[in-house]
Amino acid sequence: MIQVTAAIITSNGKTLIAKRKPSARLPNLWEFPGGKVEPGESAEQCLKRELYEEFEIHVRIGERIGSSIHTYDFGTIELIAFKARLVGGRFKLHDHTEIQWVQPADLNRFTFTPADTPFVDMIRRGEIAL
Repeated sequence: MIQVTAAIITSNGKTLIAKRKPSARLPNLWEFPGGKVEPGESAEQCLKRELYEEFEIHVRIGERIGSSIHTYDFGTIELIAFKARLVGGRFKLHDHTEIQWVQPADLNRFTFTPADTPFVDMIRRGEIAL
């Protein structure tokens, strides 16, 4: 199983979502940003590294929200989600075509990856405070 991280980055009652590139696996779907955990790396270290590589931002990792396991045609992943706060940097998109700050009520306007969907549902139900 491949471990992957996701950041639920919040600000002013909104959460950050990112649209995957057309050339990526799961093209053009929306996700909470993050990436694959490398050998010898904690999930928290991975999330900080990935967010800097993908967006050139710095975050403070908060509480672990939970995990979602999903099997795709390329393998099974465990998506581990954490709350996070933006603490520095300016967004530069390296691995995504678009980002948006979205209120919970507007999340249903976007098509998310299957592994991200449980966290979308938790936000919409108010189980993850923004």
